[in-house]
Amino acid sequence: MSAIKNKHILITGGASGIGRLMAQQMLKKQARKVIIWDIDNEKLDELSRKFSNHQHRLLTYPVDVSDPDQIYATAEKVLEQVAGIDILINNAGIVVGKPLADQSAKEIQRTIAINLLGVIHTARAFLPDMQRQGSGHIVNIASAAGLMGNPRMSVYAGSKWGIIGWSESLRLELEQQESGIRVTTVEPSFINTGMFAGVKPPLLTPLLEPIDIANKIIRAIDRNAVHLRAPFMVKFLPFLKGVLPTRAFDFVAGKLFRVYHSMDTFTGRTDN
Repeated sequence: MSAIKNKHILITGGASGIGRLMAQQMLKKQARKVIIWDIDNEKLDELSRKFSNHQHRLLTYPVDVSDPDQIYATAEKVLEQVAGIDILINNAGIVVGKPLADQSAKEIQRTIAINLLGVIHTARAFLPDMQRQGSGHIVNIASAAGLMGNPRMSVYAGSKWGIIGWSESLRLELEQQESGIRVTTVEPSFINTGMFAGVKPPLLTPLLEPIDIANKIIRAIDRNAVHLRAPFMVKFLPFLKGVLPTRAFDFVAGKLFRVYHSMDTFTGRTDN
């Protein structure tokens, strides 16, 4: 069981959305230090003001996780300031909801750099310290899009498929080493935040409310869960893909559940 109380917790992309909500819940659960990484300086400042009563327990760092040099340099600063990270939550991510032909090379590069490489480098930056202390918990926020394809999400889905494969391999590697380090992979469907503004949730797969998924992630950490898939229908995806022929799965997902039209009216964030 990875307890929250008296632990040092680092959340990337933690100045808004579910990252911010998790930070708030971690402070309530008496984490010793909550460290927030985010690219948005204004949101970091706003977060510090909002949680000024926890000022001694909340540390914020401006970091662009698409830049490995920033990741490793900032990780070094963090480890100089706190005695190790107990729980790392790789939460930062972006989505560009366009057909592949309409995406620029910069958009493709940045999606992979943040969603996949940024997660790997951040985990790598803190892993040696976790190995020295013989404990730790790495939580990787992937997506249900990493379990199945979806039009207008090809690059995003590719990045999340990569995270699931890497996260699962890392878990097995660390278990084989008897490292004492846990790995949890989170695979949610659409979350009701600005990141997915305008999406049409598939049949029987409602939009996840941010506070609900934030609390589910914290419970998954408490239980040392290997996977967290939500809402309920996402749990069936690996089984359905395994037993149904591809065209049959496409019919069920595309025609019956309308998954393949979920991004038709996507707008995404309008404040960037």
